[in-house]
Amino acid sequence: MKKNKRRTLPSRYILIGLTVLFLCCIYISYKFDFNAAPVNTVSGYLFVPIQKGINNIGSWIYNRTEGFKDLQTVLDENSKLQERIDELTAQNSTLQLEHYEYLRLLELVELDKKYPDYEKEAARIIGKDPGNWFNTFTIDKGTNDGIKVDMNVIAGSGLVGIVSDVGPNWARVRAIIDDSSNVSAMNLATTDLCIIAGDLKTMSKSRSIVFKDMSDSNGDSKVGDQMVTSNISSKFLPGLLVGYISSIQKDGNNLTVSGEVTPVVDFEHLEEVLIIKKLKEKE
Repeated sequence: MKKNKRRTLPSRYILIGLTVLFLCCIYISYKFDFNAAPVNTVSGYLFVPIQKGINNIGSWIYNRTEGFKDLQTVLDENSKLQERIDELTAQNSTLQLEHYEYLRLLELVELDKKYPDYEKEAARIIGKDPGNWFNTFTIDKGTNDGIKVDMNVIAGSGLVGIVSDVGPNWARVRAIIDDSSNVSAMNLATTDLCIIAGDLKTMSKSRSIVFKDMSDSNGDSKVGDQMVTSNISSKFLPGLLVGYISSIQKDGNNLTVSGEVTPVVDFEHLEEVLIIKKLKEKE
C-alpha cells in the first residue's frame, strides 16, 4: 500500500496570504471608518503588559550593565590609587632612611670636631656576631685604607672599642662592652684611675658595664661623673669619653670603690663608626 503523503503549504504562500489579509484590513478600516476601539482594548490587555515586562527587563539589563561599568571604573581607579599610595610609601621610606642616615653622619661630624687632633676614617658596619649587642662586629675598611690592629674606634658621643683584627678591605672591632674588654679609665672630676671591664650580663640587665678598683679615699666620686680613657692606657688614646657613673659603692678595703658605668654609645643601634688612624705610643 502506498502511504499518504502529507502536503504542506509552502511558506511563501502563507506570507503572501497574510500580507493580503493585512492590506485588506487596512483598506477596510480606512474606507469604512472602522471603529478600532475594541481592538485597541484587546491589544491593551494583551500587549501592554508584555511591553511593560519587556521594558522592565530592558531597564534592568541596562542598569546592570551600567552598574558593571561603574564598578569596573571604580576598580580601575582604586588600582591606580593603590599604585600611587605604594609609590608614595616607598618614597617616604626612602626619605626617612636618608633623613636618619643624615642625622647619624651629622653626629659623626660633630664627634670628629670633638677630637680634632686625630685623623679619622669613616666606616660602615657590615656584620656582627649573633645577639642584641654590637660587642664584636665587622667594618668595611681594612689595610687598603690604612687601618691597623689596636686603632681606637668611636661613634655617637664617645668610645666604641678597638680594632682586633684586620684584612685588606675589612676589620674586626671589639667593643668595650665585650666580656674580654678592659679599658684603663679615669674619673674626669677627680682624676682617679680605674679599670672599666666589659660585661654583657650587666649590659643586658642595666645597660651598663662595670668599673673597679678606683682610688677614692676622700669619697669625691659620685653618680654622674664622666669616665674617660686614661693616659696610662696601653692601647687607648687618652681623653676619649666612655660613659657616666650610674652606681657606686665602697669596696671591702674602704680604700677603693666599684660600680657601673653607662656607656655614651648606643651598642644596640650602630651602623657607622670612625676609626682614629693613630696608635697609642708605647714606651
